[in-house]
Amino acid sequence: MKMTLRWFGSKHDTVTLEQIRQIPGCVGVITTLYDTKPGEVWSRDAIRAMKEEIEAAGLELSGIESVNIHDDIKIGLPTREQYITNYIETLENLGKEGIDLVCYNFMPVFDWTRSALAKERSDGSTVLSYDQELVDKIDPSKLFEEMDANSGGFILPGWEPDRLARVKELFEMYREVDEEKLFQNLVYFLKAIIPTCEKYGIKMAIHMDDPAWSVFGLPRIINNKGNIQRLLDAVPSINNGLTLCTGSLGSNPDNDIPDMIRSFKGRIHFGHVRNLIHLAPGKFDEAAHLSSDGSLDMFEIIKAFYDIGMTGPIRPDHGRMIWGEKAMPGYGLYDRALGATYLNGLWEAIEKSSKK
Repeated sequence: MKMTLRWFGSKHDTVTLEQIRQIPGCVGVITTLYDTKPGEVWSRDAIRAMKEEIEAAGLELSGIESVNIHDDIKIGLPTREQYITNYIETLENLGKEGIDLVCYNFMPVFDWTRSALAKERSDGSTVLSYDQELVDKIDPSKLFEEMDANSGGFILPGWEPDRLARVKELFEMYREVDEEKLFQNLVYFLKAIIPTCEKYGIKMAIHMDDPAWSVFGLPRIINNKGNIQRLLDAVPSINNGLTLCTGSLGSNPDNDIPDMIRSFKGRIHFGHVRNLIHLAPGKFDEAAHLSSDGSLDMFEIIKAFYDIGMTGPIRPDHGRMIWGEKAMPGYGLYDRALGATYLNGLWEAIEKSSKK
């Protein structure tokens, strides 16, 4: 297991590489070319510059999150062929620069959804929160405006303004896309790109849907054990794998995360580890990584990763906002640093105990 942190680049992130380098046991960052648009080819020069900046700070570029997928691919329009060609060219450029992990998602319109970005807890910290009753009252075409107004001036990953200015148009475009069609479009995309991934040793790691159920009537297909296994079976290449996100899967308490980790041994290329607390069906708050602060057993989750011999990167996912920090919601330094240290501590204890 390699401990990493997500980093949005020096132009967009309040957290610096120098600070990340000082987190004990954190060896790399997961990053992206944040200014690129879905469907745009990433140049090899831009990739190299990004990698060199990270390595100059004493860290490794452990993976990309994300090379976003154009909606025409998800919808299955004829124009998807050009965007798939562009995606393959980006993968080739990443492979030539020695980058071997790409996290991505296949969620329509919204990459993730929350009803609050800074819900205050009893200790004064704030967290991301989801309440289905509140979401049901929101006009989806107005959701971006609400998220933007509460983002603290930061551009949220998956909520980029140029894309979400087209929310009404996108909802119309997805009107005929049900779960089966979305699944088949995902399989079509993967079968087109996997030969390139195999050539360069790139592991594609799909992120779970967040939350793990339909929002605003949009289809969700990567949200439980059966659906995930179906995708792995449809494209059986080892390069077709997972970003196992405990928070996304954990939004549905029926998902047995340790069991899923063990079941998908060999196909989990990346781990997002965070905690949350279930308040009611369809209602949860994100929490500190400590098991007792939420509803997920972090010990059992990390033990499952250890048991399958996880060697790829893991990162603490969304953190609380604590100690007066002003940063992108979920992506401040302090609580994610605490999370990284806690997860590393669990791993060390499990590793040493297993050798006695």
